[in-house]
Amino acid sequence: MNCVSDYAHSNEYNSFRSSVPLKTIIVDPDSSKGWKIYDSGPRSISTPLIFLPPVSGTADVYFKQLLSLGAKGYRVISAEHPVYWSVREWCEGFRRLIDYMGFYKVHIFGASLGGFLAQKFAEHVSSSRRVISLFLCNTFIDTSVFSYSESASLFWMLPSVVLKKMVMRNFNTSDVDSHIVDSIDFMVEKLDSLSQQDLASRLTINCVHSRVNPEKLSYVRMVTIMDVFDECALSTPVREKIYDCYKNAKLAHLKSGGNFPYLSRSDEVNLFLQIHLRTFEGTYLSASDNKDCSLS
Repeated sequence: MNCVSDYAHSNEYNSFRSSVPLKTIIVDPDSSKGWKIYDSGPRSISTPLIFLPPVSGTADVYFKQLLSLGAKGYRVISAEHPVYWSVREWCEGFRRLIDYMGFYKVHIFGASLGGFLAQKFAEHVSSSRRVISLFLCNTFIDTSVFSYSESASLFWMLPSVVLKKMVMRNFNTSDVDSHIVDSIDFMVEKLDSLSQQDLASRLTINCVHSRVNPEKLSYVRMVTIMDVFDECALSTPVREKIYDCYKNAKLAHLKSGGNFPYLSRSDEVNLFLQIHLRTFEGTYLSASDNKDCSLS
């Protein structure tokens, strides 16, 4: 593995790392469990957009969104969770995180596993209605679509190299443009940076049988589904299930972008995000300060 991506050495990424500090927030009794947080945009906003990464991702995979949207007056946060071994444990940890940060309600963007966890969190807090909106990218509603459900309970004991190969099976660099190749190289670097426990726990959550209950998400005010028309890890039937689950969702389709369009097609993704959030501008649920939120 050990790729050297153009993104990691770009001026844009260096600007992000120098201007948006990485914070570690501990909200669990176990002090070794720390959420890694990047927080960009006006601190006066109490209903931010929070980004949740995929299995292979770290909090900085959304650097293009945090730089661009933060500069336009949106409060955008990328949150990388510590080692949790179940969906419920993750949901409780995320609830404690947003409590600690003083957010009663939030918008959530989730990609792949991050999108699934965003939905499960909205379900988990359905009685208190803490999720304002969901922006779901290349994600799923049912973990049974993955072929490792029966062996997921053994992931904790598998070596990192085996776990990484499981993830890398979905990283296809043939017949794609340079931006998609760069996005894959960057994500491989992020994958290499994860510990065995980090990766094993993420894959366990990703593959142990669990399903979203759409009835409990009816309170969510808006759902946008982002999909790409070129090759990605999710099959057509998996995509169709999420469309069936959210029949009134807004659609954000990209002609291409691969598994990580927030990197490879960041300008288009950022525009769709602004359109999604524009619905709430001027209300107490806005993720922006409304000073510079044009769609340019």
